[in-house]
Amino acid sequence: MKTFYPLAIIIVVSFFALSFNKLDKNGLTTRTLSSYSTSNDNDVVDTEVLNDFFKRYSDLKKYQNEVTSLYKNRSYETIWYSDNKITEFGKVLHQKMKDADDQGLEVNIPYREEIEQIFDKKSKEISKSDADMLLSAAYVIYMRNVYEGLDAETVKKTGWLLPKKKLSYDTLLDSLMTNPTLLEKNNVLLFDQYYKLEGALKKYKQIEADNNWKPMTVATPYKDIRPDEKSITVAQIRNRLFIMGDLKTDSKSDFYDRELMDGVMHYKVRNGLKPNYIIGEDHIKDLNEPIGDKIKKIMINMERCRWISPKLVTDNEYVMVNIPSFELVYVKNGQVELVSNVFVGSQLTKTSIFNGNIDKIVFSPYWTVPQSIVDNELKLKMAADKNYLADNNMEMVNGQVRQKPGAKNSLGLVKFIFPNPEDIYMHDTPSKTLFDFEKRTFSHGCINVQKAKELAVAMLKDYPEWTQSRIDDAMAGKEESTFKLPNKIPIYITYFTTWVNDAGEISFYQDVYNRDSELNGLLFPTAEMAAN
Repeated sequence: MKTFYPLAIIIVVSFFALSFNKLDKNGLTTRTLSSYSTSNDNDVVDTEVLNDFFKRYSDLKKYQNEVTSLYKNRSYETIWYSDNKITEFGKVLHQKMKDADDQGLEVNIPYREEIEQIFDKKSKEISKSDADMLLSAAYVIYMRNVYEGLDAETVKKTGWLLPKKKLSYDTLLDSLMTNPTLLEKNNVLLFDQYYKLEGALKKYKQIEADNNWKPMTVATPYKDIRPDEKSITVAQIRNRLFIMGDLKTDSKSDFYDRELMDGVMHYKVRNGLKPNYIIGEDHIKDLNEPIGDKIKKIMINMERCRWISPKLVTDNEYVMVNIPSFELVYVKNGQVELVSNVFVGSQLTKTSIFNGNIDKIVFSPYWTVPQSIVDNELKLKMAADKNYLADNNMEMVNGQVRQKPGAKNSLGLVKFIFPNPEDIYMHDTPSKTLFDFEKRTFSHGCINVQKAKELAVAMLKDYPEWTQSRIDDAMAGKEESTFKLPNKIPIYITYFTTWVNDAGEISFYQDVYNRDSELNGLLFPTAEMAAN
């Protein structure tokens, strides 16, 4: 009997030692759930426990500050357990993490196997405190990816200068704990266009799964396809338009008939192309683009939606210009007041992506020619023709060349000022024929508006003194005149190469500045790049 008690003590001590220092298959020291079952403080996650956790789960170290803040603001109690069971929100979060690809994401959440063990009723590998902290870290990672996207500095390097929204993980957690369904849709945190693109993503992934998106046969050299023509390519175009929803049925006919004409017109209008029945080589390239590339485009634009504050579309009045669609939308009193075609900067003089506030409307504007244009374009013309300035309604003032007001003025009859470092503004143009082109990148960076006069009239509706007659006279003036808007109008210059309208139809626009390619490399690096 003298040796029995020491031996028992040794066995008990050894048992608890193993319980508290069990190594998982990754070499991590974990504590079993059983070790906490008799503890009085198993619902507390203090700073010491947190520090120990991040030493053992070192791949989560970068998220330590955010995770610690979650516990600090909740008196260091466990977050994901209620009555020793995972909360409803914890279960919802787990499922959303598993379905992250539905959000257009490739989310890398470390220790996924350990997280899966938390939800495996048969597993006793992960302690309650470790499980809670793993879920807190996973929450931060998931929310950062889905609701914030790339960090602000990286976003800025892509040329996106619109202000990036900021996210409070603490505030968001409180609302989600109360109402987990907000994880499905939350218009307070995500730009509404995001959810529309999410629906389009599901549709195009289904198209990919159905394996009906086959490469089309195209004759070489290519010849434009017109109504009444007959070829295998016509039948393939018909099938493609049916798959995308531009045609309700697929007759399989290889004859370019009236039904196909309607489908082609719907396809072109939907994608912001010149509305006619001619199918050119660029249209075939677009229709023949691999389905995987279409899906990537949707995912890339979902990422852009993560950067934008949802308040953008809740303003009572604003102007939104989307560069790839060459389109301006003016919203007033919460309703679309005007839509206009625009043309934007060329590859060498790209229109910037940013926001501002329109504070002035200038009628019959002078155009002070930028010195770079004078040096690169006008000097040779002025040297070759001494009457060049006078013939083009220009004059030299204080050493600068400026164009006088008039119908031939490069700024047209009106311009809209929103102060910015790039010195970009919107204006009318005498070059109306340029709006007939599908790819409209002609300016030196400013936004040329086809319906500039109509836009001015719409903006001045709330000012009775600005009658139609007064506006007409101001636009026909020999001298410049300016109206300072009492209420500034927000303007957002954006870059979306895919967009879903209220009817659920998706548009694919030209990546005119090759910004999709750059963002694609950041979001979906190749295995080789990721290894480096």
